[in-house]
Amino acid sequence: MTTYDLVGIGNAVVDVISQTDDLFLDNMGIEKGIMQLVERDRAEVLYGAMTDRVQAPGGAVANSIAGAGALGLNAAFIGRVRDDALGHFYADGMEDGGVRFVNPPVAGGELPTSRSMIFVSPDGERSMNTYLGISSELSSDDVPQDVAGTAKLMFLEGYLFDKDKGKTAFLEAARTCRAGGGKTGIAISDPFCVERHRADFLSLIEHDMDFVIGNEAEIRSLFQNDDLDADLAAVAAICPLVVCTRSGDGVTVMSPEGRLDVGVEKITPVDATGAGDQFAAGFLFGLSRGYAMERCVQIGNACAHEVITHIGPRPQIDMRAELLSKGLID
Repeated sequence: MTTYDLVGIGNAVVDVISQTDDLFLDNMGIEKGIMQLVERDRAEVLYGAMTDRVQAPGGAVANSIAGAGALGLNAAFIGRVRDDALGHFYADGMEDGGVRFVNPPVAGGELPTSRSMIFVSPDGERSMNTYLGISSELSSDDVPQDVAGTAKLMFLEGYLFDKDKGKTAFLEAARTCRAGGGKTGIAISDPFCVERHRADFLSLIEHDMDFVIGNEAEIRSLFQNDDLDADLAAVAAICPLVVCTRSGDGVTVMSPEGRLDVGVEKITPVDATGAGDQFAAGFLFGLSRGYAMERCVQIGNACAHEVITHIGPRPQIDMRAELLSKGLID
C-alpha cells in the first residue's frame, strides 16, 4: 500500500492567465484584485476575451500539492474534472508534475471542467473570475479510504465548504487520515467563505484540524476581534498550529512553542497569483520533514518569492535545487 507524505483535497481548476490593464477590467466589468465566482455564460465570455493565454492546472490546494511534490514529497491530489479537453489537460498536467491525480475524469453529466480566468494588471494585482463547474461537486465518494488513511499530512481547501457534501467529505477524510496517524490542516481560502460558514469552519478547526494556514484577512475573519493579535490568540486556542501570512509584513506562527514572527524580503510582484499556495507548499514540505518552525517558514517564503517574480501560479525554476543551494533543505 502506498503511503503519501502529503494529500490535498480541493477544487481542480484550470488557471487561464492573461495580462491586461485597468481599462480592460473596467470595460469588462471585472472588479480588480479579488476573486469572483461567475456562471458558465460569463466564464465563456471572459475566456473568449483573453489574449495570449497561459493555461496551467490550478486551484489553491492543488498548486500547493504540486509545489510540494516538486520539492520531493510523495504527493497526491483528490479533485473532480470532466472527461473533456480541459479535464484531461488538468489530470495529465498534475501527473506530469509528479503528483498522483487520484480521480479519473468523469464521463457524462453537464458540468464542464472548472476554470479560473485570471487577469493580471501591470502592478501585479490579480483579478480572478472563477467558474467552479464540476470540481465543486466533490463528495465522500471521491475520497478513497486507502489514500486518506495513508497520508502523513492532509491539506484541505476551504472553498469546498460551500456545499454540504464537501463538508462531509472533509470531515470523513480528516478523521480517516488522523485515524491512520496523519495530521490534517486547512487552507482557509477566502474571508467570504468563512462568513458563509463560520460556525462550521470553527468546529472543523477545533475538533478535526492539526494546523491552519491563511493570510491576515482570512485569519481575522474567523473570530472578528478587529485585532490581529487577538484573532491569532483565539485561533491558537482551538488549533495547535496556526500560520498567518501577512504579505510584506512577514509570517506569524502560533504553536505550542509560542509565537514566531519571520520577516520577508519586500519586492514588487510581477504577478501575486499563487504566492500563498507556494508558501504553503514550502511550509508543508518542511513540516513533513520535521524541520523547526522558522525553517519551515523560510522555505515557504522562498517558494512564494520565486512565484511572484513571473506570470503563473507555480515555480518556473527547480525550487528543490534552489533551496538546496540556500541550505534550507537537506
